[in-house]
Amino acid sequence: MSWRGTNQTVVKEFFLMEFSHIRDLQVLHAILFLLIYLSSLIGNCLIIVLVTLDHYLHMPMYFFLKNLSFLDVCLISVIVPKSILNSLSGNSIISFPGCVLQVFLVVHFVAAELFILTAMSYDRYVAICKPLHYEVIMKRETCMCMTATSWFFGAFFGSLYSAGTFSLSFCGSRNLPQFFCDVPSLLKVSCSKSHITIDASVAVGICNGFFCFLAIVLSYIYIFKTVSSMPSVQAGSKALSTCVPHLIVVTIFLLTAIIAYLKPVPESPSLLDLMLSVLYPVLPPTMNPIIYSLRNKEIKASLRKILWNFDSNRKY
Repeated sequence: MSWRGTNQTVVKEFFLMEFSHIRDLQVLHAILFLLIYLSSLIGNCLIIVLVTLDHYLHMPMYFFLKNLSFLDVCLISVIVPKSILNSLSGNSIISFPGCVLQVFLVVHFVAAELFILTAMSYDRYVAICKPLHYEVIMKRETCMCMTATSWFFGAFFGSLYSAGTFSLSFCGSRNLPQFFCDVPSLLKVSCSKSHITIDASVAVGICNGFFCFLAIVLSYIYIFKTVSSMPSVQAGSKALSTCVPHLIVVTIFLLTAIIAYLKPVPESPSLLDLMLSVLYPVLPPTMNPIIYSLRNKEIKASLRKILWNFDSNRKY
């Protein structure tokens, strides 16, 4: 892994980490990322289309799933296409405004996704623990409000982090040890001795993350207690089966986020560091549609129905 760069007083651009200087490996990286990007795009867009077209999926759980898929498409689109273009062109430069925008959008979509995942856990809590009040509590207005709140706080944290990060001075090397602009890498190359603004932003972000994590944990504690007290084992298994995809998605999301933001940024990233940096923006958006498609009978049934209708219409 290597970089290119110069030392200038006025910051106009940054130099992202290159996967390799060898042309064949650059093309290989571009092809691999393109395949991952297309699979994520197709999977998430398929979920959005299915939930939109199939009225049997017009329920709060799938409403949140559609929003999650849209956020996944946005997150991976902010990072991966730029990386593919850099590898094909052999140019690792990103402009200062482009870097600011990338930090804002990544934090925005990640924070919004965390709120959506929290809303999904609350939805499962109400569905299993308070089934008689489900339609009253999880009405359309409530779901719309929770989604709007997730987008609002996503924009809030995106603005907070980008403003705090780019209030710092960048007077030395601008070679970022990452293939996209993120806060830890920018802090690594900053020459500011005081990071009060961004430290305060990170503290607020950690508190928010802990609150969401606590809400998810408490939701599942009540869910497991309710399921364990059900007289029918079959009913308990059916209830838990609706929670399994969400639990897997939350685990992947939190683990990759923890690795990305709590792992120290190395001076010279190794191959392992490179692989770990790829996990965070790429793995959750790619795996989420696969997890929900494989584990969800309603999604699979909706897909079969639409394919059958399409085949029938084509014959006639």
